[in-house]
Amino acid sequence: MPSSALRRPAPNPPAHLTLLTPAVDRLAALGTQRRYRKNTVLIEEGDSGDSIYIVLSGQLRAYVSDSRGREITLGLHGPGEYVGEMSLDGGLRSASVQAVEPTVCAVVTRETVMRHIADDPDFTQALIQRLIRRARLATESARSIALLDVYSRLRAMLERRAQPQGDGTRQIAERLTHQAIASEIGCSREMVSRLLKDLEEGGYLAVIDRHLVLMRDLPARW
Repeated sequence: MPSSALRRPAPNPPAHLTLLTPAVDRLAALGTQRRYRKNTVLIEEGDSGDSIYIVLSGQLRAYVSDSRGREITLGLHGPGEYVGEMSLDGGLRSASVQAVEPTVCAVVTRETVMRHIADDPDFTQALIQRLIRRARLATESARSIALLDVYSRLRAMLERRAQPQGDGTRQIAERLTHQAIASEIGCSREMVSRLLKDLEEGGYLAVIDRHLVLMRDLPARW
């Protein structure tokens, strides 16, 4: 037998395992893996809940909505992140969660999570830090909606997501729809479309292969 056949490389681990921290990985191993199709709603705002969802692959969107169907996106969560921890106090779900694309999650019951919190101080510390970040983000979001106009919120969102390119431009990695942007910054889709069109006509922004590209620094005011 050729010697090369005796030295086969070990198979690569699943991609998600490289994205989970050891503390979250240990908790994920205690859950049940479930697959969700794109647009599936995993959590409904106002429902009772007894599980958290750890994203192994894909992406989830947390959002709130009103009786007229208007939505505000609270956050996007990819591999290594988890949602549903706000119901660990036994209260109702504070937001809805939807699969943005086909997604695999480890679903862990509240009882299991509470035991894990008691047994794994690394996870407990990470959970506390996550809840603090969530509170800060909520404060910043409330401040933004209350004190900034729509253009300022749009500018801040684009600047935050833009990644520098070799040619001096900055590109938004995600292919964002106008509705997705509107849900994130709390305004109408029509307003987003109008502002983006104005920025494109002014030479500040371009759409290349369905990606938003910042051609130069966005103006402070519009």
